[in-house]
Amino acid sequence: MNEEMKSLQKNETWELVECPLGKKPVGCRWIYTVKYKADGSIERFKARLVAKGYTQTYGIDYTETFAPIAKINTIRVLLSLAANLDWSLQQFDVKNAFLHGELSEEVYMDLPPGCMVSEKQCQKVCKLKKSLYGLKQSPRAWFGRFTKSMRAFGYRQSNSDHTLFLKKQHGKITTLIVYVDDMVVTGNDPEERKALQNYLSREFEMKYLGHLKYFLGIEVSRSSEGIFLSQRKYALDLLQETGMSGCQPINTPIEEVSQFIHNPREQHMNAVMRILRYLKNATGKGILFSKNVDHQSIEVYTDADWAGVVDDRRSTSGYFTFVGGNLVTWKSKKQNVVARLSAEAKFRGMNLGLCEALWLRLLLQDLGYLSRQPIRLFCDNKAACDIAHNPVQHDRTKHVEVDRFFIKEKLDDKIVELPKIRSEDQLADILTKAVSSQVFSKFLDKLGMCDIYAPT
Repeated sequence: MNEEMKSLQKNETWELVECPLGKKPVGCRWIYTVKYKADGSIERFKARLVAKGYTQTYGIDYTETFAPIAKINTIRVLLSLAANLDWSLQQFDVKNAFLHGELSEEVYMDLPPGCMVSEKQCQKVCKLKKSLYGLKQSPRAWFGRFTKSMRAFGYRQSNSDHTLFLKKQHGKITTLIVYVDDMVVTGNDPEERKALQNYLSREFEMKYLGHLKYFLGIEVSRSSEGIFLSQRKYALDLLQETGMSGCQPINTPIEEVSQFIHNPREQHMNAVMRILRYLKNATGKGILFSKNVDHQSIEVYTDADWAGVVDDRRSTSGYFTFVGGNLVTWKSKKQNVVARLSAEAKFRGMNLGLCEALWLRLLLQDLGYLSRQPIRLFCDNKAACDIAHNPVQHDRTKHVEVDRFFIKEKLDDKIVELPKIRSEDQLADILTKAVSSQVFSKFLDKLGMCDIYAPT
C-alpha cells in the first residue's frame, strides 16, 4: 500500500481541493491480489487503489470509454513470423499504466482509506489530474497517452490492429503490440529495440520481463524446433475451480454448448463436463510454431455441416487459417440463416474463412511481408467451388448472391485460389461436427498440435 501511494504521489495523480458545490466525488477502495508465475508459484503481493467507477455519471464525469486491446490472432501471426525469421521476442510491463493517462473530464474522488492528512485537509477531496484504475475512461486515457508517445518516436499504428505499432527503417522492422499494460516487442532490428526500450523507460515506469514466456494466460517456450504455445496453467486452474481435477479424462470434446448460455439445461451441463474431461486429457497440449520455407503464405481450410443444429436446423461454419505454415486463427460459428442446400451452407463457410484470410493479408502487408502468391482457400464441396467460379445466376445461388460476387471478385483479381482437396484432408471438419477420437487425433497432428507436458 505504501508503494502504491508513493507511485500516486510521484505521478501527481491528484491535488487536494474543496469539493465544488453540486459535484459528487466518487469513492475509492483498496484491492489486494496475489500475482502468480507461470509455474503457479507466488510472484508478489500487490495492493492497488481503485476508484469506484460504477458511481460515475455519463456526460458529467466521463464520456468516451472505448480502448482497443490486442487481438490474440495478431499475436499469433507475430509469433509465426518470429519462428520463421528467428526474431527475438521481448516482453515489457508498464507499472501503474493507467496512472499515466491524462483526464479531459473534471473528476473528484474521496480521500483514500488510510490516507494520512492534516486536520485542515481531512474535509477536502482529490481532484484527479491523471486517470486512476476503476474510472470508466481510464483505459482510453492510458491508450491515448501511449499512442501519442509511440507516434512521437516514429512509430505508426497498423491499419489491421490499432494496438500494433510498427517502425521500418534501413530495410528492417520493429513491432510492438500492447494489451492494456503488457507489451511484446519483436522484429529484426536489435538496435531499434534497445532504443525503444530506453525511450519507453524515460516516458513511463517500465519493467523489462526478458524473453517472452507468459502472455495473456498463454505459456510460451522456445527451442530449436520452434515456438510452443500452451495454456496448461489456465486449464489446470479451470479444472480445480470446477472441482474436476480428479475426473476421468476423454479424448474428444463436444459441440453445441455456448449457444445455450442464456437458457442452460441439464444436458448442456453434461456437455460442459465432457469438455472439462477433455481438458483433463489435454492440459499439456499446445501449438508448435515451426520454421517453414514460405513464411508469407496464407492458407484457409473452410467447411460447414448442413442443418446440423437440431433446434433450428441451421448450419455451422468453421475455418482454420495458416500463416507461414503455422496455425494462427480458427473459428466455429452457427450461420445466421437456414441453408436450403449443403452447397449453400459450404459457400457461406467459404465466405467466413475468406474474410479472415483477407484480414491476415492486410496485416502481413502492413508488416511488409505480403506474399505474391494468392491465398489458398480449401473447400471440399465441388458444387460450392463451381458456384464461386461460375458468374451465371442460378435459382440455387440467389440466396448467397452477395457472397458469390464477393468471392468471384477475389478470384478474378488473383487474390485467392481454390485448390482441390479431398474430404478426408479437410481440417476444418472437426469445427463443424463431432468426429471419432482417431480422426480428431489425426487432425490435431496436422494442425501442429503436440504434447510438451505429460497429462496431469
